[in-house]
Amino acid sequence: MLAALGVGSPDDLARGGLALAELADDALAGLTQVRERFRGVDLVLASDVESPLLGLQGASAVFSPQKGASPQLAQELEGALGRYAEVVRRTLPETTDLLTGKARRLDKEPGAGAAGGLGYALYLLGATRVSGVSEVLEAVGFRELAAAADLVVTGEGRFDWQSLQGKVVAGVAAVSLETATPSVVIAGQTLVGRREAMTLGLSGSYAVAQTQAQVEAAMADPVGTLTARAARVAATWSPSR
Repeated sequence: MLAALGVGSPDDLARGGLALAELADDALAGLTQVRERFRGVDLVLASDVESPLLGLQGASAVFSPQKGASPQLAQELEGALGRYAEVVRRTLPETTDLLTGKARRLDKEPGAGAAGGLGYALYLLGATRVSGVSEVLEAVGFRELAAAADLVVTGEGRFDWQSLQGKVVAGVAAVSLETATPSVVIAGQTLVGRREAMTLGLSGSYAVAQTQAQVEAAMADPVGTLTARAARVAATWSPSR
């Protein structure tokens, strides 16, 4: 995105995360000018992820393992993103946090790690972050839809601790609870216990795959395995005849 806007060369910025480790000190020379172009634009970062760019809760540590990266590759990605943030700091004058009086580190802002670091790029352009799920639920009139439904079904690739922290499942469950409509989640894998799921307001959580053999089967036939699981959930929640 930044390359397309003229912040730097696609050869530097559009070759994947690992390539960022090779950035020269002047690779983001156009950043200040691009920021100036966006000065009069109300840019909104709608993110359901609170992870910063770097660190134990950052983009590489949290998301790359979900996408199949090895621990070594995740560490290399972390280093590459660290170099990227370093070049940004060399290029962009630091701003001051009005509350603390300290320099504001955009790479540490909540949501900077969203979408592999796209959140950070949007922060660099002056974006303000809002809850992504709240924005979408309001846009589609979800409260009214939930109030008129008998059951709300939501889903996620992996229902884990991140799901409890403002992501789609948590947002859907919260609104469903307010409308007194039962809600359940169907996920590829479920790593959250029943008690934690209930704290969100969920009435149930169902995994498509739990064992390694089931995971392999689901990857081989995602549509079929998801359809079969959804059918069993539907039968569980359908009124008996």
